[in-house]
Amino acid sequence: MNDQNQKQHKNEESPKIGLGEPAVPASSWKKLLSRKWVYPAAYMAIAAIILTLVWVYQGASRKPQAEITSGTVTQPVGTTTGDTKVKPEDGTSVQTVATPEDLVWPVANAAEVNVVKPFYDKDASAEEHVSAIVQYNDTFVPNTGIDLARGDNKSFDVKAALGGKVTRVEQHALLGYVVEITHANNLKTVYESLADVKVKKDAEVKQGDTLATAGRNELEKDLGNHVHFAVYENGTPVNPSQLLPQK
Repeated sequence: MNDQNQKQHKNEESPKIGLGEPAVPASSWKKLLSRKWVYPAAYMAIAAIILTLVWVYQGASRKPQAEITSGTVTQPVGTTTGDTKVKPEDGTSVQTVATPEDLVWPVANAAEVNVVKPFYDKDASAEEHVSAIVQYNDTFVPNTGIDLARGDNKSFDVKAALGGKVTRVEQHALLGYVVEITHANNLKTVYESLADVKVKKDAEVKQGDTLATAGRNELEKDLGNHVHFAVYENGTPVNPSQLLPQK
């Protein structure tokens, strides 16, 4: 009988471990924390976590150029945004496209040509809208690029404004010969009203390579020898005049 009481008394004195409670006595934690290597190891682990979070944050904040779409940006006069120069216009907002290299005029000498028909900008004045309309018979359509011609109506060499891959070469009934070049960042340049085309589909061209010569087309026959130059980003036309360098 005494033996049973002693066993029962021992069982009542032994600590019970509840659900979710640690099985290691508190004294074990004290022994662990008393060791010299614990605090340096914990510090290194925390520092590694912080550095990882900073790296992830910086990586997420740097959008690749392929994600950047055309839009309006406000920059001080003469500054640049990304890899694309902002045209100085009294500090006003201008349209910009991020490209691996700066867009250049699609001609050998920009001083020899003039913009004879501008890009149709929806935010432009009514007078500018009229000058940017293309009329064919009884049809009126907005100009999706700019048309370049010489003052003496002579032909001239048409150059690649950016390096890329030729993805279309065809003769169109109204537009004349057409060359399309696909570049990085979902960007395309299109050259219409061409003659004597010198490139073929799937060819790789460099910036400044001769594509063809300026010619005539049926749609804009009143312009004589000229080239229609258009820039598309993600399939949407953007104003080339705001992307090209000043003459």
